[in-house]
Amino acid sequence: MSTSTASRKSNDIHGHETGDQLLITLAHRLRDALREGDTLARLGGDEFVAVLTDLGGRDECELILTRLLNAAATPIDVRQNTFQLSASLGVTLFPQDGGDADTLLRHADQAMYQAKQAGKNRYHLFDPEKDRQTRTHHQSLDRIAQAIAQDEFELYFQPKVNMRTGGIVGAEALLRWRHPERGMVLPGDFLPLIEDSEHMARLDDWVLNAALAQMAAWHARGLDIAVGVNISAHYLQQADFLPNLEQRLAAYPTVRPDCLELEVVETAALEGITRISSLIEGCQALGVHFSLDDFGTGYSSLTYLRRLPANVLKIDQSFVRDMLWDSGDLAIVEGIIGLAAAFRRTVIAEGVETAEHGELLLRLGCDLAQGYGIARPMPAGELPAWIATWRPPAAWSSAHNMAARREELPLTYAEVDHRNWFKSLENFLSATQGPPPETGACRFGEWYLGVEGQRYAHLAEFAAVGTLHRAAHETAEEIVALVRAGNAKAAQLRLAELRTRHEALIDRLHALSAAIAVDSRR
Repeated sequence: MSTSTASRKSNDIHGHETGDQLLITLAHRLRDALREGDTLARLGGDEFVAVLTDLGGRDECELILTRLLNAAATPIDVRQNTFQLSASLGVTLFPQDGGDADTLLRHADQAMYQAKQAGKNRYHLFDPEKDRQTRTHHQSLDRIAQAIAQDEFELYFQPKVNMRTGGIVGAEALLRWRHPERGMVLPGDFLPLIEDSEHMARLDDWVLNAALAQMAAWHARGLDIAVGVNISAHYLQQADFLPNLEQRLAAYPTVRPDCLELEVVETAALEGITRISSLIEGCQALGVHFSLDDFGTGYSSLTYLRRLPANVLKIDQSFVRDMLWDSGDLAIVEGIIGLAAAFRRTVIAEGVETAEHGELLLRLGCDLAQGYGIARPMPAGELPAWIATWRPPAAWSSAHNMAARREELPLTYAEVDHRNWFKSLENFLSATQGPPPETGACRFGEWYLGVEGQRYAHLAEFAAVGTLHRAAHETAEEIVALVRAGNAKAAQLRLAELRTRHEALIDRLHALSAAIAVDSRR
């Protein structure tokens, strides 16, 4: 138990005799607050330890703790001076919290520190689980520091491409930990442990140097490629960041500064926008590009975007991944692409997992992308061969994937809505989630029969889409009827038939999109 620092202050101001008398009086009061059989001892300074035995339960323990706090808080008169003290009590229980005196004292001291942090004049019970988590955390930090020192980290690289031309526009450097016992460890398993710590800055510095070294090695082989390097706001805002960056670039004279792109997540950039904006400008003065990663996940306003002079906006993969069937995510993606165009920024989409994702992005006007549907992250030695052999899906150069005009976008939303309708029907049949979707109407049908859709009624492709759409809904009605009649097996067979019609409908929608593009440009 600690009595704060009042006794020390009394020594400094009123002399040691007054301070000693204050502690003696306090000790008597604390002893009087205890029961017979309890023990009170002074550890040193203004710290005391009390041993409470034969407690009848938690209520009795809390009663004694409250008496101790009140005893310490009662004003004390010494030599015509009145002193107001406060106590912070750290409580540990035997045998739950430890089996020996040293362990119990250490636990009580930790709990006392928590009481002080919480505002003093209170008690805090030692938490064994929190202690275990703290010790595990410190062990993890020590192990990561050891991994940095022993060079256990390495970089993988994920290509960034222009989907429309098939060109390679760069690669993102992604950290991996080749752990001697656990094997390859992904950053999500260790980076959260070191956020805002000195280890984060050390690791960021290692990544930056390793990326530049790899770029120099590729240059020696005739490959010049832009590389994006993720850095934390903690590292970016260090006082010596810009001088350090300049020194790193000077150490690799064959690497063009404009081939280096520093990536910082949007949420981190917004925490200190004035400082970050200045640092971005400093990086750009060196020729280095800057991008806002995971864009759309923060709370940036147009004002923030205007003040952050980043060259590139990277659309977060969570929006890209689900935009094929979620019109809300599609709207976010479309909005970010529009913002990038309005502010004259380059935009790139993360999380392109399928050719369909790429097709939709192209129609929205986003040509640059990365993701598993293009290439998974790979060791540096594999990237040159991948670049030499990669070809984009043929569908990405199709006419219907030309960037859509704004008046053509409702067709894109109609396609996404129909994907969502079909997915809802699949979920209904799985008997795990959701009611059946409307089988007689859908948002696509509303578009098709509405004013916007009827603008294209003169096109042959428009009539073909209508025929397939009606057939899909008729089949869906039959499927729902089969499920309600208890014939799930037959419903699953009809679902396979509906899937074929749904895919044919999507193909027809693409044909209609291409026809609309041609028609609107006449």
